[in-house]
Amino acid sequence: MAEEEYGSFVDWNQMGDLAKSSGPTKVDCKDLNEFKQMARQGYWAKNHKLRAQVYQQLIKAIPCRTVTPDAEVYRDIMGNAATKKPSSHIPLPDFVDGSPVPRYCLKPEAVASAHQIINCVAGQFPDISHCPSLPAVTSLLLHFSIDEAQCFEHVSRILACNEPGKRLLDQTFLAYESSCMTFGDLANKYCAAAHKLIVATAQDVVEVYSDWQRWVLGDLPFSHMVRILDVYLVEGYKILFRVAIALLKFYRKHKAGVQGGQGSQQQQDSSKVKADIQAFVKGIASTVTPDKLLEKAFSIRLFSRKEITLLQLTNEKSLQQKGITVKQKRSRRNVQLALNPDTFSSEIVSAKEMRDIWSWIPERFALCQPQLLFTTTTHGCSLNRFYSHCEGYEPTLLLIRTTDGDVCGAFLSTDWEERKRGGNKLSFFGTGECFVFRLKPEMERYEWVVIRHPELASSIKTQDQEDAAPCQGQNSDNNSLQQPEKPAGDLSPFLSARHFNLNSKNTSMFMAGNVDSIIVGGGEGNALYIDSELNHGRTCRCTTFDNPPLCAESFQVSLLEVWGFQDAMAS
Repeated sequence: MAEEEYGSFVDWNQMGDLAKSSGPTKVDCKDLNEFKQMARQGYWAKNHKLRAQVYQQLIKAIPCRTVTPDAEVYRDIMGNAATKKPSSHIPLPDFVDGSPVPRYCLKPEAVASAHQIINCVAGQFPDISHCPSLPAVTSLLLHFSIDEAQCFEHVSRILACNEPGKRLLDQTFLAYESSCMTFGDLANKYCAAAHKLIVATAQDVVEVYSDWQRWVLGDLPFSHMVRILDVYLVEGYKILFRVAIALLKFYRKHKAGVQGGQGSQQQQDSSKVKADIQAFVKGIASTVTPDKLLEKAFSIRLFSRKEITLLQLTNEKSLQQKGITVKQKRSRRNVQLALNPDTFSSEIVSAKEMRDIWSWIPERFALCQPQLLFTTTTHGCSLNRFYSHCEGYEPTLLLIRTTDGDVCGAFLSTDWEERKRGGNKLSFFGTGECFVFRLKPEMERYEWVVIRHPELASSIKTQDQEDAAPCQGQNSDNNSLQQPEKPAGDLSPFLSARHFNLNSKNTSMFMAGNVDSIIVGGGEGNALYIDSELNHGRTCRCTTFDNPPLCAESFQVSLLEVWGFQDAMAS
């Protein structure tokens, strides 16, 4: 067949409709944006030879290190070995972490070729220490390579990519581990219902999310993966996150259909949940087409490469601070919440409820364990003592139980000492990682409104803004609330208001405090207002979190606790 030049490794009997070439036979395009649209639309998806030619063009255009091994290097290294029949018994390098070479409709001997190529890559890239996705990428590229040498060159260029802001494959344990944390953060933000399902069913959510790359690069059928590869070679790493989140959304829909509305499942061993997701992804072709999968992936709004990069860097920094930079035995256990239900003690929440709250917080803080900083039971009902015990800690978790038995609170991203920057005026500070929640009578979280309503992130420059309006009956002095500018370096690098063009500062009023009160959430009201005696409080809808009242609109505080985040690995 005409495709044989680029299909010598392919078992065409397994290719189904992909073995039949149709559609365009050439691509006259050099503009990246045009390529992007073509890739998403599947312009070359029905012509194997054309797809191979496009891949060659795209990979050749990847900016690489000055010295990047090419096909001739492979031929020189392999010598006569390149003419001999390769063996799949050659073990893969340790850095693939046990990931096998997916078959992807290849001939059996092609899997052996992939083993040979990966081992040659290991010799040429001694700086690679952890790259579990490499076997899948190598197997995919064999489809569209004339010989092993060309496949080696394509893989080498992907690994040697040095374009600023663009990453293609994780090559260290630090990068891989932080990507798992980043996926957890993104799943928490962009598919809350599916994340809630994983939290409810798996004993270790982090362990489940550690497989996120394998869902895409390894478990997906070839027909789906090759469409993702079309976009991946144009747009880079971001597409992997998008597709994995889309898979999680479809998995949740699948589980809802299987359970038939019978309620939540009992928690089970994480390995069983991982196996269940893997089985679903491998069999996804029966319910979800490749185009439907991509459509779902690209329907996620407010999801940018910049945000992923910022969050990835933050998680890497957190891991480095914990000393987690290389793979160790049972290293996964080092990045769990170190909450011992036998020793954890709160008068407001149970260990299980605290674990549920922990599933909402950014992954880099889930490396820590809860540390009680302040409680009205021990420290009394004094706002001054509240500040003295909480200053110097970032972030913090505020928990409130009312005299009616309701429980609510807030995750607060920024040190309370920041309030002093506003002088004597009550000024807002904090970042978009803040959220408010209620646990009783029912459990619900309310994030920054911009996350749930991306249309509020306007491209129009911000105009003069209104000050926050207090809940009815609050001290009218609160009308003077201001939002001071904070040096860029002091802000959380993820979900900071400065990363968005907001049409109103009312949508970014996170936390405030002075000698008279503490406030969480602003704009047309406050999500939480607590007076200076930590006795009386009010709650109502606010623009920042678009929340309903978290309990009775006017309430008495029965107990108030503040928890910090202590390094679980500190001696």
